[in-house]
Amino acid sequence: MRIIGLTGGIATGKSTVSNLFKANAFPVVDADIIARDVLKKGTGGWRKVIATFGEDILLENREVDRAKLGQIVFGDPSKRQLLNSLLGPYISYGIFWEVFKLWLKGFKIIILDIPLLFEAKMDRWTNPTIVVWIDPETQLKRLMARDRTSAQDAQNRINAQMPLDMKRSKADIVIDNNGSLEDLNENFKKILDQVTKPLTWTEFWLSRQGAIVAFISILAGVIGCKKLLARL
Repeated sequence: MRIIGLTGGIATGKSTVSNLFKANAFPVVDADIIARDVLKKGTGGWRKVIATFGEDILLENREVDRAKLGQIVFGDPSKRQLLNSLLGPYISYGIFWEVFKLWLKGFKIIILDIPLLFEAKMDRWTNPTIVVWIDPETQLKRLMARDRTSAQDAQNRINAQMPLDMKRSKADIVIDNNGSLEDLNENFKKILDQVTKPLTWTEFWLSRQGAIVAFISILAGVIGCKKLLARL
């Protein structure tokens, strides 16, 4: 099984690339969706966050006010790290469970859409890793336009993440998204051959089909040995 890591920065177009993978029938495990699920009312993550940050971050329906929580952690690196440490185990388990379910279904290629792929060191489980990159000026402009926020607020959110150039240096594949949507579609088409090349033997043995072949081979070997011993 090939697990492809997809990451980028805020307002770089990573979600658009993720949707392109979905449109081409690739299964995508989205860490943002899992992160929302582990913070729903009544979950273990919800209880830990409330115990740490207090009930002031709750809405009237007792769901977490994500915008308010975001304002708290984006402006304070120590609180951001604390939140990541609280929710990290739940998110990691959720990602593992989604990958396992896709493995059971027999998918040979899976996309892991994880904003903190390198920060959480989950790139050790992915090959290749893809980074959606844009230059800093374009990133700031797009974020301000998207969220209708001030330059300072937008820059604070950008600064809360690993620099894009550092992510680019760690990537196996870089998608330059400084251009138009049409340009992005063309760049995406160029990488499809790289991600859909035949599985290596290691990747094959890690797939469900490989596991079945291995099991049948071992079972046949055991039966063969028993028959041989019975003749002696």
